[in-house]
Amino acid sequence: MLKNKKIPHTYVIVFYIIIIAAVATWFIPGGRYVKKINPETGKKETVYEVIRVNGKEIREPKFEYTENNPQTWQVFAALYKGFEKQSGIIVFILMVGGAFWIMNTTKSIDVGIYSFLNFTERLEKHKILRKIGVQNIILTLIMLMFSIFGAVFGMSEETIAFIVILVPLAISMGYDSITGVAIVFVAAGLGFAGAILNPFTIGIAQGIAGLPLFSGIEYRMFAWFVINLTGIIFILRYANKVKKHPEKSLVYETDKYWREKGVSGKIDEIKYYTPKRAWFVFAFILISLILFSAEFPETVLKIGNSSFKAPMIPVATGLFALTSIFALRKSVHFFILNLLAFTIIFLIIGVMGYGWYIMKIASLFLAMGLFSGIATNYTPNEITKHFLDGAKDIMSAAIVVGLAGGIVIILQDGHIIDTILHGMAESMKDFGKVTSVGIMYLIQTVINIVIPSGSAKAAITMPIMAPFSDYIGISRQATVTAFQFGDGFTNMITPTSGVLIGVLGVAKIPYDKWVKWITPFMIILIILGFLLLIPTVTMELNGF
Repeated sequence: MLKNKKIPHTYVIVFYIIIIAAVATWFIPGGRYVKKINPETGKKETVYEVIRVNGKEIREPKFEYTENNPQTWQVFAALYKGFEKQSGIIVFILMVGGAFWIMNTTKSIDVGIYSFLNFTERLEKHKILRKIGVQNIILTLIMLMFSIFGAVFGMSEETIAFIVILVPLAISMGYDSITGVAIVFVAAGLGFAGAILNPFTIGIAQGIAGLPLFSGIEYRMFAWFVINLTGIIFILRYANKVKKHPEKSLVYETDKYWREKGVSGKIDEIKYYTPKRAWFVFAFILISLILFSAEFPETVLKIGNSSFKAPMIPVATGLFALTSIFALRKSVHFFILNLLAFTIIFLIIGVMGYGWYIMKIASLFLAMGLFSGIATNYTPNEITKHFLDGAKDIMSAAIVVGLAGGIVIILQDGHIIDTILHGMAESMKDFGKVTSVGIMYLIQTVINIVIPSGSAKAAITMPIMAPFSDYIGISRQATVTAFQFGDGFTNMITPTSGVLIGVLGVAKIPYDKWVKWITPFMIILIILGFLLLIPTVTMELNGF
């Protein structure tokens, strides 16, 4: 009987939560935090009152009970209002997803991976590196590359395509399929958990929390380094154990399929060429950047509480011109990879120097996708088709963001969201900041097992967690970090993750074998995540 039971779809889970929220409006008393208009800013601000606790004066938001507003048919209206409320984020997700899909169809990312592997293989010719352990260096470089992809633009589903390449490669190097999956999927997952510029998790969570986009980047970079150092050590220890004793591999028998098949030769299927249109795209972009450089000769970059002035756009334009010429002489694929690299560079300049938010970032990625398609000689119809395919592929994540917005609408219209926040604040008031942020982290981790979509969880939890953190004296940045870690780690073990199941299916790894291998690592990562959260509430960090 249990085998026939299926885990409900994410949409079903979200709708159940909306129903539960509506039922709650009938039983939970209404309440609100008192607000008044600030005459200087013209905005509503929370009214605070000073109370004495154990001889100390503490400022608390003033709360008062009101009548609740039980919700019934409003459940269906809340779905519409949720999409309306989250429309900016929904459009952002669809535009970025469509743009990356256009780029993916050009096979440029594949070429980048193949070129990287060829480069690492040449390292074996150096005696010193061979003594250090060339294969350890190769595995580490591959993991760092995929981790950066996960940290910067949330690489997840894309890892499935590289399993067919890197699993047989790992086996040909004397490892097993688990190692092959680890250096791709797990590495991207580590980067995803320690996200630095991931627009789908950090971007959305900070946007909902009302924080400057990608603020607090200094500590997140430190956390990314610690998480990846831990992951690389764990994976390399396992890989070397398997290399010395192949029979100790948990998947030694199932890897027979890959040992017989050998390494894929898909690199031979890619044709290297540079259409004339790619040169026109380069010229158009370069002229545009020169004009921008003339208009913005200097940029004031803000990093945390510090800032400095530098000619960022002119310098980036010069570097783009030089690197693009070399890339175009090799192949359009390398030009598109270069375009991706400078898209990220200009994203950083835009966010840190000009306060860009989701509209401008989405526009930047859309331009990247369109220019990639034009440079590859795609027709307008082909570009449109690939964009729609990408938007369709990520549509489920965009829709669930809108649906999740309905949860908050019901709680708000029912006049109980402030009551819930007040009750949570009162119950956790005596726990201390470390315990409170740990409980937030635990909640996010548990939710991730049921709803593995990071953007969906951000839409569901951040509207509640962000103001709640204000009431218990924790920075919203710490709350976002708790969401970040809680969202990232368990993606590598939860059976509700379509990406994980797809990766294991392609790699021919039974789920029970994977769970046996990854469980100790999960325990280490979850504990590490909690330890990394402690400084966010006990130390003064930039952006926190």
